[in-house]
Amino acid sequence: MKDVIFSIIFAKTLLYNTKCNFKMKKLLVFGLGICLAFAFASCKSSESAYKKAYEKAKQQEVAQPQQTTPATVEVTPVVSAPVQTNNPSSASVPAQGATRQERVTVISGSGLQNYSVVCGSFGVKTNADNLKRFLDGEGYNSIVVFNSDNNMYRVIVSSFTDYVQAQQARDAFKARYPNRSDFQSAWLLYRLN
Repeated sequence: MKDVIFSIIFAKTLLYNTKCNFKMKKLLVFGLGICLAFAFASCKSSESAYKKAYEKAKQQEVAQPQQTTPATVEVTPVVSAPVQTNNPSSASVPAQGATRQERVTVISGSGLQNYSVVCGSFGVKTNADNLKRFLDGEGYNSIVVFNSDNNMYRVIVSSFTDYVQAQQARDAFKARYPNRSDFQSAWLLYRLN
């Protein structure tokens, strides 16, 4: 591009500062036109190069799922229909529809007993930890457990040895947060050994 500008300045200088004949001027303008044509032809739009780079990045993005954590995390528990497991060793477990039986491992917190009030289920540990932090700030001694069969992190707000106490605690928890629809779907978990 610098060459084109230099050629223009040089041609202009020649045209005005020297007295040359008409043929010379005509030849000079023609040569300048060819130089400009080559200069603009070599400065093609690189749209296709950008398009290729975009498509390549898109393919890599599809091939490798992103593992970034969003800046703001909205806490929404994932709750499905109650699961009943036919286990002969759990004959003492009440057969209530709102009680699920799962094998879980404690990830953070302590005090896990047989019956627990679950207020959130997450596939991402960070989301479970954020809910635990909120509940701890509200005065609860919450626990995060992991169900390896479902690959889900459960956030437990309270845990009991007695089924009736767990039921009462679940109802009291729902009553404390009537405007939180995610907490209204809290359920009971019976820990399998």
